[in-house]
Amino acid sequence: MNTRVRTRIAPSPTGAYHIGHMRTCLYNYALARKNGGDFIIRIEDTDQKRFVPGAIEKILADIRDYGLNWDEGIDVGGQYGPYKQTERLEIYKKYIGQLIDKGFAYYCFCSQERLDEVREIQKKNKQIPKYDRHCVNLSKEEIEEKIKSGQSYVIRMKMPNNEIVEFKDLVRGTIKINTNDLDDQVLIKSDGIPTYHFAVVVDDHLMKISHVLRGEEWISSTPKQILLYRFFGWDVPVFCHLTVFLDPGGKGKMSKRKGSVSARSFLDEGYLPEALLNFLMLLGWNPGTDKEIFSLEEFVKEFSLERLHKKSPIFDRKKLDFFNSYYIRLKSDGDFFELVKPFFEKELGKVDLIKLKVLAPLLRDRTVTLKQAVELGKFVFKEIEFQKETLDTKIKDKELAKRMLVDIIESLKKVDFESQTVIQDVLIKLAETKNYNKSDFFMALRIGLTGNSVTPPIVECMPLLGRKTCLVRLERLSKKLEK
Repeated sequence: MNTRVRTRIAPSPTGAYHIGHMRTCLYNYALARKNGGDFIIRIEDTDQKRFVPGAIEKILADIRDYGLNWDEGIDVGGQYGPYKQTERLEIYKKYIGQLIDKGFAYYCFCSQERLDEVREIQKKNKQIPKYDRHCVNLSKEEIEEKIKSGQSYVIRMKMPNNEIVEFKDLVRGTIKINTNDLDDQVLIKSDGIPTYHFAVVVDDHLMKISHVLRGEEWISSTPKQILLYRFFGWDVPVFCHLTVFLDPGGKGKMSKRKGSVSARSFLDEGYLPEALLNFLMLLGWNPGTDKEIFSLEEFVKEFSLERLHKKSPIFDRKKLDFFNSYYIRLKSDGDFFELVKPFFEKELGKVDLIKLKVLAPLLRDRTVTLKQAVELGKFVFKEIEFQKETLDTKIKDKELAKRMLVDIIESLKKVDFESQTVIQDVLIKLAETKNYNKSDFFMALRIGLTGNSVTPPIVECMPLLGRKTCLVRLERLSKKLEK
């Protein structure tokens, strides 16, 4: 029995890496690191029909950009490679031969048409749809003749009859399944490539995986895999099936219908890796205290399988926003500038970096995501538009607002725009002298300069805009309010 803790994740390059997969990755990483073990990334690319070119590189980049690393894998090597399943076909060929020789697997030459027909009959008779073992008793000579004649075949697992397969899951406790409810699973497809169920057992054994932490959707496959371990005479790893994420409404599995669920999409929105990891830590695991803020190092130290949740957690965006806001506010002026710069450049193209350096600290404490920071601050770099909805809801008395704007314009013509303190004093004095409501007064100013009602401190932004831009925009709003 392998006593060293070795965990793995085995992504399939069939599309974008799901945020739920990243949580699984994090827990596997934490278990290995806490116990001084090894964390492995293996690529399960046996589903060649759904293979997406470039997906492997993107998945590895996602995991790395979330702040996680690994000890063995296709890009770093290791003593148990290759770490891509399509490069291990000779290995699977050896082990499937052993199962056939022991009578635990057999050749099946049935056509897809026959299989479909059998399943339809079973469904009509309200039976569990599964293979009827038409080919299970073929003689060696019959098999050789069919292969020689070029007939297509698969290799199936011979499931024991009426046997209870029992295993302990660290989240769900003891699980029992009768083999009569299981199909004679295809182990090797007609193209010679193994199915997931066969390859995962061979790979996990040869790579000395001690703990298998994966999604709960694989529970029904576990008995088949445990039987394969038994057929080979191998030790069975510890199984731990993690809960799925629920939509914020708590009804059903988190899905793309309510926004992208890929791990990369959250980074693209401007969520910080440390915030995402902190959020994911608590989506399925409980520290046993009220503590919510964990660095990756702290989480590794605290992590335990015993505190994994049995109940599926709700993917609460508001909670994620809380974490992201928290970590954004910890950033220094310089660090936040570097983080937000690529988001401004992606949205607006080339921007004045000197102005952005001044603007960034003003945005930091008022933004939830880096992408939102662009929305709040883009008025400094591009022309603005006045939305009718904003004017109708935020400017209660348009005639009064117009008088305010006229007075502001006249006052700003004489102000030293190098000093925000001077600008502030002049505007406050104007509002008090004219007996203007300060809330309405500064709202008119804010909308006039930005087009929005929510912005960073508007007076502090005015030197960045400059006198000319401020006057032009305020004049535009004043004229618009006349209509």
